[in-house]
Amino acid sequence: MARNAIEDLHLQKVLLREEYEYDKKSFQQESGVISVEKKVAAGICWFPAFLGRSYFNSLNQYVVEIRRRASEESHSFEFGKPVSFFSMDMSGQVREIKMAALVSYASETEMVVSIPSPASVAQLEGVAQLGVQLAFDETSYQAMFDALNKVTEAKNNRLAELREILLGNLPARFASNYPVRFPWLNPSQEKAVNKVLYAKDVAIVHGPPGTGKTTTLVEAVYETLRRETQVMVCAQSNMAVDWFSEQLVNRGVNVLRIGNPTRVNDKMLSFTYERKFEAHPKYDTLWGIRKTIRELYKKKRGVDDRSSVQNRIQKLKEQADGLEFEIRNSLFAEARVIACTLVGASHHLLQGMRFSSLFIDEAAQALEPACWIPIVKSGRVVLAGDHCQLPPTIKCMEAARKGLDRTLMQKVVEAKPEAVSLLTVQYRMNEAIMRFSSDWFYDGKLVAADEVKYRGILDFDAPIEWIDTAGDEVEEEFVEQSAGRLNRVEADRLLDEMEKYIGRIGAERILEENIDFGVISPYKAQVFLLRRLMHKRSFFKPFRRLITINSVDGFQGQERDVILLSLVRANDEGRIGFLSDYRRMNVAITRARMKLIVLGNVQTLTRHAFYRKLYGMIEEIRQK
Repeated sequence: MARNAIEDLHLQKVLLREEYEYDKKSFQQESGVISVEKKVAAGICWFPAFLGRSYFNSLNQYVVEIRRRASEESHSFEFGKPVSFFSMDMSGQVREIKMAALVSYASETEMVVSIPSPASVAQLEGVAQLGVQLAFDETSYQAMFDALNKVTEAKNNRLAELREILLGNLPARFASNYPVRFPWLNPSQEKAVNKVLYAKDVAIVHGPPGTGKTTTLVEAVYETLRRETQVMVCAQSNMAVDWFSEQLVNRGVNVLRIGNPTRVNDKMLSFTYERKFEAHPKYDTLWGIRKTIRELYKKKRGVDDRSSVQNRIQKLKEQADGLEFEIRNSLFAEARVIACTLVGASHHLLQGMRFSSLFIDEAAQALEPACWIPIVKSGRVVLAGDHCQLPPTIKCMEAARKGLDRTLMQKVVEAKPEAVSLLTVQYRMNEAIMRFSSDWFYDGKLVAADEVKYRGILDFDAPIEWIDTAGDEVEEEFVEQSAGRLNRVEADRLLDEMEKYIGRIGAERILEENIDFGVISPYKAQVFLLRRLMHKRSFFKPFRRLITINSVDGFQGQERDVILLSLVRANDEGRIGFLSDYRRMNVAITRARMKLIVLGNVQTLTRHAFYRKLYGMIEEIRQK
């Protein structure tokens, strides 16, 4: 079937515009209506926030440290995100403090925010109750629109050719070479690395749960660096970039991370641009020049002959700019891998740079327009991910329905199957837990590695079971659009079942062997309810460090020995809402290594083929 790349890109622009307008309008409405307490609970606000030091950082940006009290609530603040400050008076009246501010670094309880100038600190000092919240992110959208325009307008160059290969009718090409052997990889991983090495335009590493996608991708990057001087590595999220980068650093690869990591520790920070900049032998000289410039600006106010001071400042600025340019060039010349998020590829430090190869991890979770940002700078593309797991996050359902949720990876998988390598050996789950996912999503092609095939915690224990909550007078409740639904009876039942299972294993053994538990629900409201209820039960106190309760999205990329899954929906009409996005369920059921316990109303859920087949398979296992 003929494919028109330009039409496809025009549609992407229209749909991205719809998403942008919807997102901005929703943000403005919610900002005006939602209470500060709800924003804090949602992880988009710190209140009260406390001022720390303010200073010029190594990149000559003026920054201020912000702290919050220790909190169990996670937050969404990370490098590059815009924020706004506000104050609250004794009557609860909120007043915005107007200034441009960006997160430079964030940990659980502290963040560093870049602000316009030292004078800006005065606006924050003396505020009785200070708060900081996420602002609307115009920058990311602008970077996506700019990339779409560049790709659409490209003519008679490599970008135009890549556009026609990825979205149009040009075939993907491969060099014919003898395959390289990698005895430490399994055959499907080895085949995938070779496909990457010999792809001239595009290759896809399709990695179902537990199949070692990151291992394969790291090997592919490592081998590519035997043939190329430098590559770019990207992912949708900062966390994925961090993980990928850390694995490369462990292999001895010199990585330069543009942007600050999400998981903050010395090892991660050591390969960021800012830390490497500070560690450069010429940095102290640059810092001294900048310090002199700042002192001269102060002196300039109190002297009559300002022009001579200004001339000296100008000469020092030129010297500082030259030195900064020299340090920057040195860092980029030494680095073998440049690592950043997809949007981070638009960073001013990367302006004008080109890369022979680009590796995008989490490609199945990324909007197509975001993928084009680094592709614009690249000669060929390697996409890795799993389009049978979590889709991209899209707020405008209408835009998603019209095609914004179809990722670039999906399009290439469908149109260029010769570019795809499926990883088939999984190293996470007991075979019985794996089987349903393999049959439904991967044409039954997955096999469990020998070391995990029969793994379990207890003898004569079914690795997967479904506890029917239909007879418990279960009722689902709608809470609000952002948090969805909850089911109080099912939440209590889940905690009862977890208590029973912990009792069967034995407390001593759990603590000694660090057997960990994951509690998953697709609905945020159910997640919050389960967290509250668990904290009220003293039984769980010794095990809290081993129990994680989160949404499906929160468990992406993670695994636990035991998973309990609360499906929530219970109604006579068989309505299941977004439980009908089976990709989310694929993530949920494949987090378990040794035991999966599903709690759900059989009567409601088995009206749908997916849950009917899952329930039937679990019943078969139970009856054996």
